[in-house]
Amino acid sequence: MEKDVSDKDYRIEKDSMGELKVPSASHWGPQTQRAVENFQISQIKMPSGFIRSLALLKWAISSANAELDLISQEKAKVIGDVALKIADGQYSDEFPIDVFQTGSGTSTNMNMNEVIANLSSTDELKIHPNDDVNMGQSSNDVIPSAISVSASLMVSDQLLKSLDHLQDVIETKATSLSEVVKTGRTHLMDAMPLTFGQELNAWASQIKDIKSQFVAVLPNLQKLALGGTAVGTGVNAHPQMSSKAAQILNEKTGMSFEPSVDRFRAISSQDVSLDLSAKTRTLAVMLTKISNDLRWMNSGPLAGLGEIKLPALQPGSSIMPGKVNPVIPESVTMVSAQVIGNDTTIAIAAQSGNFQLNVMLPLIGYNLIQSISLLSNACLALADKAIKGFSVNDEAIESVLSKNPILATALNSTIGYELGSQIVKKAYQEKRMIIDVAVEMTDLDESELIRLLDPLTLTDNS
Repeated sequence: MEKDVSDKDYRIEKDSMGELKVPSASHWGPQTQRAVENFQISQIKMPSGFIRSLALLKWAISSANAELDLISQEKAKVIGDVALKIADGQYSDEFPIDVFQTGSGTSTNMNMNEVIANLSSTDELKIHPNDDVNMGQSSNDVIPSAISVSASLMVSDQLLKSLDHLQDVIETKATSLSEVVKTGRTHLMDAMPLTFGQELNAWASQIKDIKSQFVAVLPNLQKLALGGTAVGTGVNAHPQMSSKAAQILNEKTGMSFEPSVDRFRAISSQDVSLDLSAKTRTLAVMLTKISNDLRWMNSGPLAGLGEIKLPALQPGSSIMPGKVNPVIPESVTMVSAQVIGNDTTIAIAAQSGNFQLNVMLPLIGYNLIQSISLLSNACLALADKAIKGFSVNDEAIESVLSKNPILATALNSTIGYELGSQIVKKAYQEKRMIIDVAVEMTDLDESELIRLLDPLTLTDNS
């Protein structure tokens, strides 16, 4: 049953399509209201990082237009003041439009324009959402620019810092376990030994590599579509506006934004967003590998590998008392699944560059920002709530290692592969230590076998 709302809860607004009712308490205008009514799809709104970046762009563009004497200093100041307040998180309830809206993001752009105009206007000074706030812009260039700005800021301020922390934690843990030898595994089967330090440093190397890939994509990501307006020609925009706005934005953010050298491409395609998304997918795959390694090593504690004990964070079962699960690695693998799905969505959306405009911009922006945010948080959780605090079960590791017949591989150069295979088979069949079987089946004395089969020596890859 619909709520009976009296007329006093609404005000009448008018745009080029006619009159409609807008909630009295809201600061948006008729175009926003039409979008609210038309796009009742998901109740998923554009993320705060995107809204912040769009507001920063409105502030920078208004300031640039004032420097070029295209708008009065008075108007530029009030527009800029409100835009910065929005960028700081104020008025977050004023941005209600669904992600699944018009493909250009025009509804979200006009939402921002209307809110800024409403909050900036006084009886003495009227600010127009199109003529003033949107001066020198089109949704077609400002929305792609907002995607670039938000993704750049989030990669620099959040993701790279989270990756730095994860790498540091892994390397610190690896150093502390540099001489703890364990059984290696290939195909999930027993293999030659290695140290925990070597195993963990492989993870750290993965993280170091993906960091460099994110850093490498930033310069292209910071080339903005701004100034291209509707199709790339820059109609209604001052030729110097985009460079001035980028400079103003850089002074505030510490970034290196600049106008794209080809605004036609910047508006019509989302190649760089796709490239960045591919990096998030790669990181997601890496985090899945690390998380699953942790889950396997932690499995048990009696019937699994039981090599490590992850920090106990919460009860693991509603029915089995005392059960504790690897909740952080599980959470991270779910993040990875979401990010890989987001990347597929972005790939499909990036194909929708029809002639002069990509028409899935809000979807690309939403998924890209979500992936960066999820990965940033997942890296911190994995570092601080799993890797940093796990302990090693030395007794279990040593017991398995001493019985590992695969150690006979170290004898190949001395006794040959065939005899080594016979020793391994007998050790497995009789459940005996490899050194005891080797004493019986070779001419090597026990002291020589101890030297050849020393697990720590076998891990030396120098």
